[in-house]
This record gives sequence, structure tokens and C-alpha cells, in this order.
Amino acid sequence: MQFRDLGAQYKALKPEIDAGIQAVIDSNAFILGKPVTELENKLAAYVGRKYCVACANGTEALQLALMAWDIGPGDAVFTSDFTYFASAGCASIIGATPILVDIDLTTFNISPEALETEIKRVITEGKLKPKAIIPVDLFGLPADYTKILPIAKKYGLKVLEDAAQGFGGRINDQIACSFGDISATSFFPAKPLGCYGDGGAIFTDDEAIDARLRSLRAGGKSPLDKYDNREIGMNSRLDTLQAAILLPKFKAFVDYELEAVNKVAKWYDERLNDRFVIPTIPEGFYSSWAQYTILLGSREERDAMQQHLKEKGIPSMVYYPRGLHQQAAYKWMGLTDKPYPNTVAATKRVLSLPMHPYLTEDVVEKIVGHMVAIAHD
Repeated sequence: MQFRDLGAQYKALKPEIDAGIQAVIDSNAFILGKPVTELENKLAAYVGRKYCVACANGTEALQLALMAWDIGPGDAVFTSDFTYFASAGCASIIGATPILVDIDLTTFNISPEALETEIKRVITEGKLKPKAIIPVDLFGLPADYTKILPIAKKYGLKVLEDAAQGFGGRINDQIACSFGDISATSFFPAKPLGCYGDGGAIFTDDEAIDARLRSLRAGGKSPLDKYDNREIGMNSRLDTLQAAILLPKFKAFVDYELEAVNKVAKWYDERLNDRFVIPTIPEGFYSSWAQYTILLGSREERDAMQQHLKEKGIPSMVYYPRGLHQQAAYKWMGLTDKPYPNTVAATKRVLSLPMHPYLTEDVVEKIVGHMVAIAHD
């Protein structure tokens, strides 16, 4: 059994993927070939943005966005404490200071109330200048932009949506990667829309930002002369082969995978609802289910369940075993657990189960059967 079965997906899409790869090889256009532009146009249309800029990975998508806003030393960037390191590391690497914010334990996403508290604290201290918020669409569920965007407007902050796990999710009729001033996503293989290596994309409605992002991803080059570098940028282009792979995968994602993965989530919900704390999807929200993550009663219960599933040949994962404030890289901040009670609780109790569009109901039944068995012991 696979945690996320990329093999099953490839089997379903093999003719289209193989043909796309071969076409790139035949064209010899391995860098920024036609499939890259085609993918950018289709992604932009899907999420409802004017522009999409493909790049090398999701981490650099976030970093490039901050660079396009000239964020750097002395600036504060607010993000979730319960997420992958890139959500904060993208600020650190350009000299800005990440301000970590506790989460809402029901959704695992950044708490709007805790966010405003941290913004006020930074303003009162006066040591840093608040510049941007990076909400994270964790596990496929968009952050609560209905509350975050008004907070950003109130304090004059930019919003960079980290939709690395959220591609395909939505709030009412608005799709992830369309919230805030700039949005970013990742095509890491295990993401809702993943390639066969690294890849990412940035979305904006601002023509000037689009132009600057295209320059920054190519070393800061002039739009007219690649050997005329106007500023210091990065080498962060999406490989043409990855774009060719993503095109048929994107079609499948839209045509049936997103619907299928939500059906799998429903199967889990129906069987686990009375026994465990299952994921909460607020009214009007729709998840793309990068992960299906439940809460156990304690770390001991979680670890015992994971070990039991492992013995039965069922993979599971802990996303995440520590908050960002507990990372060695941020030890210099001197942060304690006190401001992050929900993050700390989540690190002790979360467990993610196998989740992908090709999971069958009988396999879900098997997984749940083993979970219920140990829960009754």
C-alpha cells in the first residue's frame, strides 16, 4: 500500500505522459519550452489569475514573491507556526524576520485572532516593520481569507498565499492560488498536483510584478537581453520536461482526481467520525486533500496507532512533529511553547492516513478496520 500512489496515477496517464516527455526530447527545447508557457496559461485560467510564472520549486516561488516586493532586513513576515519550514525560511533567506503565529486546532491553519495579536505586538515593539502575511493552505484546505484579508488591509500588509498544499481547494467559488496579492504553489510529487521532480508556480494579477518575477527567476535579466542583468535574481526555471508531465496530470486533476479525492475523504469521514477527531471543513470551504489528518488523544495514542498501522503494512505520516518555533534554525529567537498551544497540541496528536485519488473504498475499509481494532483494545 502506498501513502500517495503515484504509480497508479502514472499507469492511468502513461500514454499522455510518455508522449509529452518524448515530444520535449524531440524538440530539444529543454529550458522554457512551449509546454511551460502552455502550462502557465492553463493554470492562470483555472485559478482565475491574469498571470502565472512557473519556477523551480515551491520554496523559491515564495522567495521570489517576497523579492518582488523588495522585502528584506528589518521587515516582519507573519506565517503559521505549524507548517513546512519553507513558509518561514523564504523570509529568513532574504534577511527578513518571520513572525510565527499559532493555529486554529480545528483546521490546522493560521489563527486570524492570533495573527492580529502578533501584528499588534510587533507594531508596539517597534523593532521591525510589518510587511507581509503568508497564510498556509494546509493539508488542502484554504486558510480563512475571509478574516485574514481584512486584517491585512487594516494594517497595510501584503498577503502571499502559500498554496503548496492547497491547489484545487476553494472558498465558495474562489479557487486557491487566487487569494491575496500573490499566490504560490508547489509541484513536489506528493502535492495535489505534482510533477516527477521539483517545480512551482507564482500567481498574480499585477502586470509589473509578473514581469519582475520572470526577470528574477532568470537571474534578474532584462526582458530584451538575457546577458543584461538589471538586478540580482535566481536561477529558478521550471524544467520543460516537468511542464510536459504536468499538462496531462493537470487535465486529470480537473477532470476527475479532485472529485475522486473528496470521495475518499467522505469514505474516511463516514467510518471515523464517531471514533476519532476527523478533519474539519468549514461551511463554504472545499479541500483538495493533500493530506487526510486526524487527531488522536495524545502523543502516546498517536504513536501506538502509527506503529500498529505499520505492522499491518499501512503507511502513515506525522505532519508535523514540531512547530517552526521548535526548529533548531530558529533557536536564536528564544521562543517558548507558551504562545503556541495549538501548534504544540497538534504536533503531539496528528496522524495523516493514506490519501490519493486512486484509493479504493475497500482499501479505506481495511485501513479503518485496523484503526478501530486497536482503538478498542
